[in-house]
Amino acid sequence: MKTCVAKFQGLWRAGPRVQIPVMAAGTALAFWFAYADPSGAFAMLAMFAAAGLPFLSGLPKAAKYGWCLVVLCVLMPVIGTRSSYFMDVATQVGMYVVLALGLNITVGYCGLFNLGYIAFYALGAYAYGLLCTNQCLNFLAAGGIFPLSGSYFWLFLLIGGAIGCLVGFLIALPVIRISGDYLCIVTLAFCEIIRNLLNNMIKPLNITNGAKGIANIPKPVLFGKTLDSVTYMYFIVLAIVAVVILICHCLENSKLGRAWTAIREDETAARAVGIPIVKMKIASFVISACFGGVMGVVFAAKQGFVSPESFTVQISFMVLAMVILGGTGNIPGVIMGASLISILNLQILKAFSEVLSSARVNGGLNIPEQLDPSKLEKFFFGLILIVMMIFRPGGILPTKKKPVTLQSAAAHGKEAGR
Repeated sequence: MKTCVAKFQGLWRAGPRVQIPVMAAGTALAFWFAYADPSGAFAMLAMFAAAGLPFLSGLPKAAKYGWCLVVLCVLMPVIGTRSSYFMDVATQVGMYVVLALGLNITVGYCGLFNLGYIAFYALGAYAYGLLCTNQCLNFLAAGGIFPLSGSYFWLFLLIGGAIGCLVGFLIALPVIRISGDYLCIVTLAFCEIIRNLLNNMIKPLNITNGAKGIANIPKPVLFGKTLDSVTYMYFIVLAIVAVVILICHCLENSKLGRAWTAIREDETAARAVGIPIVKMKIASFVISACFGGVMGVVFAAKQGFVSPESFTVQISFMVLAMVILGGTGNIPGVIMGASLISILNLQILKAFSEVLSSARVNGGLNIPEQLDPSKLEKFFFGLILIVMMIFRPGGILPTKKKPVTLQSAAAHGKEAGR
């Protein structure tokens, strides 16, 4: 087996003349497999593997991104014509990728564990849901411009991000001077406070409609056309993913990103060289919360319904597991971790659950319902974290520490002096 792997690695290192045919064959096989059974347990996993395969090659960067765009923008929608469920799962995977990248800013770049990240997601969703449905008439005067139509969705992407920034700033101010276990507890409490507020803001004015949630949230409207298809939502999420990845790359290589890395590695040393610790930590909270707020608006528009039960602390744990599994501080690793756990949760566990259910009914197997894989997602998340901490604490793709040379240090010094 080792000999076969070594031979394949030797062939792979031969360059594009070997890599391109292998990638073409792999992509074609993944497309055939997914197109034949788009609702299958591993259909989405096969297509995301095909999209990520070029990044293991020695192709130019433009060719890698071009190949990935063809898979995501052409092949995936073609498969989606056979199954709306396939496109729905792809859309949800993209949403979790954005959430994981946002949490990675605080956890991966700055080293701050935030267990209340999903609260910003909830605030963005409720901002759109409240002002674009008849629910707003309970606390706003009737006869005005409210409720807003779906054409305001694009504005609410900015509003959701602004709300996330504002609340992230207000939360960061009092708690940012604490760290470790205390920060985890405070952010966890913040998540529960937001969820309970959404549950109980029904008296004396029914603002959030409590546990019943808010229904009939409008779909986005663009140039008079209602984007009510899941394929439209997929492309909206894909565009947001691309923008967020670009922002994260810019942050990672910026002066701000280097300051976050310094704080993560040694806060005392960072303070000694003059890095404003508090300001940098607040900046990480604010930018991270912005991504959560934006994606909350998308979630509300996609689902058409929001309730407090959509934003439990378990989702925060799941997003944290995505970051840790992929590799904290590493953008490709976080994307991989988010994709794997999302597909595990949305497709693979449910498929295994259906197999067990059919075996229980048709095969006469006495399998307790408590062992249903779809009900054991928290167990699997915990198991993943334990295994990763033991065998690969840096994640699947750990962050590579970039060596600092005299030339790069001089270049950074010139940039700082401008």
